[in-house]
Amino acid sequence: MKALITGCGIGGPATAMALREAGIEAEIFEAYGATAEGVGSFLNVASNGLSALRVLDTHREVMAAGIPTPRMVMTSGSGKHLGEVANGLALDDGTVSHTILRSDLYRIVRDQATARGIKIRYGKRLVSLDDTGDQVVAHFADGTQATGDILISAEGVHSRTRTLLDPKAPAPRYSGLYSFGGITTFPGLTGEPGTYHMIFGKKAFFGYAVADSGEIWWFANLPREEGDVPADWRPLLVEAFRHDGNRTADLLRESPIGDGFPVYDLPSIPTWHKGRVVLTGDAAHATSPSAGQGASQAIEDAIVLARCLRDAPDHGAAFAAFENERRERAERVVSYSRTISNSKAAGPVGRVFRDLMMPLFLKKAASQESLSWLYRHHVSL
Repeated sequence: MKALITGCGIGGPATAMALREAGIEAEIFEAYGATAEGVGSFLNVASNGLSALRVLDTHREVMAAGIPTPRMVMTSGSGKHLGEVANGLALDDGTVSHTILRSDLYRIVRDQATARGIKIRYGKRLVSLDDTGDQVVAHFADGTQATGDILISAEGVHSRTRTLLDPKAPAPRYSGLYSFGGITTFPGLTGEPGTYHMIFGKKAFFGYAVADSGEIWWFANLPREEGDVPADWRPLLVEAFRHDGNRTADLLRESPIGDGFPVYDLPSIPTWHKGRVVLTGDAAHATSPSAGQGASQAIEDAIVLARCLRDAPDHGAAFAAFENERRERAERVVSYSRTISNSKAAGPVGRVFRDLMMPLFLKKAASQESLSWLYRHHVSL
């Protein structure tokens, strides 16, 4: 069996490596003409994601490139302490969630894939598919094509393959937030290394962690109408945090600020697979970054799909088994993350209610016991 994988973000190389472990040949086709070196800010690889990376023998490199972040402290914009929760649950050997630059995570999984003999073709933007019954043919914008036994979409939230499988599939859903992030030095914000400080401000949300080096890894979520993009984001961000009881506005005055990106997730879609084509990761169940699970869910998908393809009698049975095992969990993560995103975009009345109820929510819905379904989940080949 030969698999064509569209998309070379995090999920594409992880899927190719998992397939190789299962004895299945894979080739990756990336829409962009160059690698994603230096692209993106940073992300969370939760303990369940590191457990999945361990199956691919890639976890050590990821942990070495990131910073351990096992804990979150929540405060309001006025400085009121709202509660503390674990950022993931430690694995049996003590491994905890790590924060890593997206470009570093991408580089590691891509380099691991190529070192294992997996080919990556760049500048291959998918435009159409032909499922002949015996094979699948992918047609790319540059006029070339590729033929395989199956095609796996790891293209992300704006997947072309999802539309080709089902033109009536629900579109990505805007969360109401634009996201920003950066790494800087700023003495006005301090904290214990390894702790995320999550600040539910009066008009926007701010989070940061302090590395051992003293650098501040920060991100901000700004409620905004989709498509309403100013020439310069800095004044809007500074104004959004100016009346909070901390120095986030001062940091934003001094820190480099790139373009914000709109945050999307994906409502439940009816079709995960059809014929010889299957969707994985954000193409099937995109989640907002609020739960810190996007990369982890894509890596879990990769391993489960490879196992199903290895063990099932044919690709149809494998795809059905994959969806049966993954859909409920993935959609639960999407729903959980959207609940968190909605709390970040609360209006004046909702903000008061949120700050009153947050301690109770954290105690009951975000305790270690209540989130064991999320972080204690282990996949295997």
